[in-house]
Amino acid sequence: MKTAMPLLLLAVLATPAMAADGATLYTEKTCNACHGPAGTKPLMPDYPKIAGQNAKYAERQMLDIKSGARANGNSAAMKGVMHLVNDEEIKALAEYISKLKP
Repeated sequence: MKTAMPLLLLAVLATPAMAADGATLYTEKTCNACHGPAGTKPLMPDYPKIAGQNAKYAERQMLDIKSGARANGNSAAMKGVMHLVNDEEIKALAEYISKLKP
């Protein structure tokens, strides 16, 4: 048993971290509540349709809203949920959004 624990620990440490799944995050982090299940039917008419958005652009917007660098338009609504996502998750969400059919 004493030798099994270090081997188990080594195996866990050697395993690459699971990448965040954008589709799962989109639901878990409540993106679908405002932007619609497929990013095409926002809750409010002035919220953006985000399906098919350029991944780098979407990532930058989310990062800027989270940091406070972007504070215009409807960013206040987004600011309230951006604490729920880390930078890796933002990247995964941006990639997922970019692959949604507009």
